Amino acid sequence: MECAFSVFDFEAAAFALRASLLRLCSERNEKAACVTISLLPPKHQIGPVAAFAVWTALTLAGVLYAASLGYGGRTFAATLIAFSIYFAAATLFAARGVPEFVRARFHDAAGYFLGVAAFLAYLIYAIGTNSLATARVASILALIFVPLALAATARGKSPGVWQDYVTIAAVWTAVKFSPSHWFWPYPGGRLAYVFTVLLCVTVAIAAFLLVRRFEGTGYNIGWGPRWPIYIFGSFVAFAAIAIPLGTAMHFVAFGPRWGEWKTLPVLALAILCFTAWPEEFLFRGLLQNMLQRTTKNETVGWVLASILFGFSHITNMGFPNWRYVILASIAGMFYGWTWRKTKSMFASALVHALVDALWHFLFRTL
Repeated sequence: MECAFSVFDFEAAAFALRASLLRLCSERNEKAACVTISLLPPKHQIGPVAAFAVWTALTLAGVLYAASLGYGGRTFAATLIAFSIYFAAATLFAARGVPEFVRARFHDAAGYFLGVAAFLAYLIYAIGTNSLATARVASILALIFVPLALAATARGKSPGVWQDYVTIAAVWTAVKFSPSHWFWPYPGGRLAYVFTVLLCVTVAIAAFLLVRRFEGTGYNIGWGPRWPIYIFGSFVAFAAIAIPLGTAMHFVAFGPRWGEWKTLPVLALAILCFTAWPEEFLFRGLLQNMLQRTTKNETVGWVLASILFGFSHITNMGFPNWRYVILASIAGMFYGWTWRKTKSMFASALVHALVDALWHFLFRTL
């Protein structure tokens, strides 16, 4: 039986969209506008096959690690299926042409299809782990479909309307304050944060990339010219400010964990996937993107998003943690600068992951 579509359809959709935009610009003789709305990805953005390979490799690594800890059986299988679905959404939509292909094939229903898939994944988890409850199911339904409904009311409007900001606030609140251990009790709540983050990323993809059709978020995995300079330059510049400032404020102290060096690569990868990537999507790809459109000023949007990023950490390690707010705001400035220079969340997420991983490995938080 012939497959309904192939990976080449993704490429075709992307090139067709780009050709249509260029043809429209040419017909209207609006060269300047064409430059502004360019949808070109990073110079080397991974395609669907490479994204699938990344998803497969990382998922398989997680399976092998869990198996080494003794997990197995029906509960583990249900958890793995749910994780795989959410992680696939987060990974595959960062591939070249995938959002355009999905929107072209499913039109206005694309976001709802992804929302249904996210809900079915939760049902598989809940049934397989014997944690199915009406209250949990109703809460997950609201968490998924209320943001989609809000996004639908703003369809066709420019980014930055009140529905967009309310949706971002709702997604952030779900990650920060929702009863995640209640939603995801197995295994012992140890994956509650990861599952909550992945579900919220999936909802944000459905709401903003598919229903609202946001452009310019930089939701991609790729590489471009001068990126090493931007990424490592941003990291070194932030470290030069944050280390003496954090030490002077008695926020951190030098205390390397030399005995944990073997786990550093795994830790950095986990931070990249489950902390840096989601936060960069929310605060740079969406919030900074919208604020600079609302204010019509890239610098103002950059500064406001960085300050809000800082304040989002005010409850970390005790409320109100002003030292964390100050350092996170400064970090947000460097992450936002990297996103502005590269137009990619992947670049800013790499800086973010480097900061968090080396902070954990080299410093003690006081």
